Amino acid sequence: MDVSSLVPAEFRAMVASFMAPGEPAVEVAHVEDRVIANEVPVRIYRPGGDGPFGCLLFLHGSGWVIMSVDTHDHEARALCNRGNVVVVSVDYRLAPEHKFPAAVDDCWGALEWVVASAAELGIDPGRIAVGGDSAGGNLSAVVSQLAEPKPALAILIYPVCDLSEKRDSYRLFGEGFFLTERNMDWYRANYLPDDEAGRDPRASPLLAADVSGLPRTHLAVAGFDPLRDEGLAYGARLRDAGVDVRVALHEGAIHGFANTVGVGRTSAAAMRDAAEALKTL
Repeated sequence: MDVSSLVPAEFRAMVASFMAPGEPAVEVAHVEDRVIANEVPVRIYRPGGDGPFGCLLFLHGSGWVIMSVDTHDHEARALCNRGNVVVVSVDYRLAPEHKFPAAVDDCWGALEWVVASAAELGIDPGRIAVGGDSAGGNLSAVVSQLAEPKPALAILIYPVCDLSEKRDSYRLFGEGFFLTERNMDWYRANYLPDDEAGRDPRASPLLAADVSGLPRTHLAVAGFDPLRDEGLAYGARLRDAGVDVRVALHEGAIHGFANTVGVGRTSAAAMRDAAEALKTL
């Protein structure tokens, strides 16, 4: 679908309508909507049983422009249950109304709130992870670099890693594989205030001067994805810097598999893999 001619607000309404749950949501023990520091809305999912639990700060895709905690409710619930962790899903500010680095600031602030609220949330402050898909994977990588102390784990699902250049996977998979080159250009233009911002490591985590000391990372890459090569490059940078990174290349998958677990074995297996990494790491 070519989104380049759409107005963001109209696109959000369209996405919300076709992603509305058509069946009962996956049950979790408790769900709570809150507004935290700096007026950032979050949705908190809790598993059953006694804590303290690990925690996942979950940052949704898509393109920093559309989607919300509502469109990613199923993913958050599944990760809560399968990972047996408290999930804090962040409804960060969207572009173009709020350009870069507004989303970064919201997500970084949300992580700081989680750390400060560990006792209230019933979580182990030493077992806090950050993760998300696509633009959420980008924000998760950036927050992992900015945060002190570092999270214990990063779950990066087909993340955007470099907005400063296009690699060969754009040529190979820029048309016909759900996420197109034109769509990425539209997301980028809406998110960034100017071209120079694409060279900022807070927008392009692959460009960070130093990636040593980052948390353990599970990096899921889709084989048929314009973002494939930059994801693999980020994984290689982490490995070269001595970071404990596991790169899971799902060769038969396209970008967006986190949202299609009900329609394909490849997508479901990839998300089970991410949830298992969250649980075991």
